[in-house]
Amino acid sequence: MTDRHHLLVHGGTFAAVGDRGDISGYRGGSAPDGMFVRDARHLSRWQLTVDGAVPDTLTPVADGDTARCVLVPRGGRNEPPAYTLFREQAVGDASFVESLRITSNRPAPTTVRLAVTADADFTDQFELRSDHRTYTKAGAVRSRQVLGHGVEFTYRRGEWRSCTTVTAEPQPDAVEETGTGARRLVWTLELAPHGTAELVLRVMARPHGEQRALRVPRSPAAVREQLLAREGEFVEGLAFPTGWPELAAACSRGLADLAALQVPAKGPDGEELRVPAAGAPWFLTLLGRDALLTSLFALPYRPRLAAATLPALAATQATDTGASEVAQPGKIVHEVRHGELAHFGQVPYGRYYGSVDATPLFLVLLGAYVEQTGDTVLARRLEPHARAAVGWMLDHGGLTSRGYLVYRADQGGLANQNWKDSPGAICSAEGTRPHGPVTAAGAQGYAYDALRRTAWLARTVWQDGTYADLLEQAAGDLRDRFQRDFWMEERSFPALALDGRGDQVDALASDAGHLLWSGLLDKEYGEQVGRRLLEPDFFSGWGVRTLAAGQPAFHPLSYHRGSVWPHDNALIALGLARYGLHDEARAVARGLVDAATATGNRLPEVLAGYGRDTHPEPVPYPHACVRESRSASAPLALLTAVGGV
Repeated sequence: MTDRHHLLVHGGTFAAVGDRGDISGYRGGSAPDGMFVRDARHLSRWQLTVDGAVPDTLTPVADGDTARCVLVPRGGRNEPPAYTLFREQAVGDASFVESLRITSNRPAPTTVRLAVTADADFTDQFELRSDHRTYTKAGAVRSRQVLGHGVEFTYRRGEWRSCTTVTAEPQPDAVEETGTGARRLVWTLELAPHGTAELVLRVMARPHGEQRALRVPRSPAAVREQLLAREGEFVEGLAFPTGWPELAAACSRGLADLAALQVPAKGPDGEELRVPAAGAPWFLTLLGRDALLTSLFALPYRPRLAAATLPALAATQATDTGASEVAQPGKIVHEVRHGELAHFGQVPYGRYYGSVDATPLFLVLLGAYVEQTGDTVLARRLEPHARAAVGWMLDHGGLTSRGYLVYRADQGGLANQNWKDSPGAICSAEGTRPHGPVTAAGAQGYAYDALRRTAWLARTVWQDGTYADLLEQAAGDLRDRFQRDFWMEERSFPALALDGRGDQVDALASDAGHLLWSGLLDKEYGEQVGRRLLEPDFFSGWGVRTLAAGQPAFHPLSYHRGSVWPHDNALIALGLARYGLHDEARAVARGLVDAATATGNRLPEVLAGYGRDTHPEPVPYPHACVRESRSASAPLALLTAVGGV
């Protein structure tokens, strides 16, 4: 496809439209095409024609909270356009709304035939990814029904039911079949000389299991007002330092994105919550690690994110063992999906627990939240969940039996279960992958911090000194073991991981900065690591690379082997500040803020790892999430690390 995609996000709903505002029904590639709710495509085709032809683009859709474009009929230099079409679109909660305004440019009455071709294929997101997998959907039935004001598309498969309703104002003169399953809504418009006609089209999605009473917004302008109100609520009351206006702008942009990325969830007692989704387009859902890190970054400024994330994850905490979901008692969920394939068990992600680090991060956030807010009520409410999480780390996680948190590749899910979760992310400097169970360095830092913070909660809130002593001893032992087993003397740097035999996986990787954030390294080792991360092979000028350049495994366009991740760098900056390396922390912050400034004050999920000395503008990573919660909150972490100067 040559048409670019523009992403509109509103809570758990997003739409990807092209430069003309159309949706083509494309079924592959790095970016989805359509309107999606709860992991299903509820609008797979949305194409405008006028007088039977696709209009030309005069002004393409620009990035923003609504999609606006200006279209004209095709013609030459000597044929001034007969009309101009102004198109605006927006997404609401499980809805899509479009306003069309067509203005005649002729001095005489004009008849125009306007048509919108619509379809809903209800395809699961996992079917649209470019991973060459196919899924059998036996007994699936799609149907269409013409309504007085439009058309309704329905889908059923066993107990699964979904529908999408398209209505228009004024109602179409006809709803035509197309021979493809799509339906064409048609209007014959009589335009006065230089006259104007307006249409409003509304799309309501009702995914399987939806019980709420939903309404389509009356217009894109109404959606814009809702989004501005929500963004204002997130930013209200925060006064960012004036000494670094670019950082303040990145913080404001990040908070606005976080406002749009809130998705519904439930707490342990069924209470309704809104939590940060991981990112759009592919991960507009609750991911444990992402929500926890986002909430940690935002904690000093918006503690309510943590106040929602913690009970939402407590409610989904595993209580039993499930092999396909990688579930074990006490483990915090990695990913929650609501789509058809998850419902029928064709993908394991309905509730998927393939994460070695979400569980310790849950404990880190709980301790940090109580320390920040003094909210001991939540700490007492979640005490059973916290103790279960510690139990998982000690037992199933491997701290007691192996001395570390350990994971094994999941054949049906994720091979790597730390934050670098792509298949080849954990590797040697040469690029070879480890054999057997993997002990990732960063997760040990999280475990150390989790044990210490939970010990503090046990001593000060739960009044259990014996349990606190146990956890403090476990944390101290872990620290001693780590520095013995992971430290590479010849490189003055910690290994990325240990393999199944306990041998060091020797790639020089940014995960070492996470050890600074968690405080796992002694001061001398920490200072060596912090300074090493700012050397040119690691630091691109925009941020610290996930893998230092010069190693055979390095690739600047690899997802985890040389790219630059804003949230990774935010943790590094916090860690550098913790070890007193304030100049280094400011250098990391400056690189990220400059990258944000070059991209409209918004940090993407990930950047390519090309150096700033040879590429004066940040090079985008081709498959990055457009909006990502950890990146949106990263400027807040930078503000915490270095202040506003």
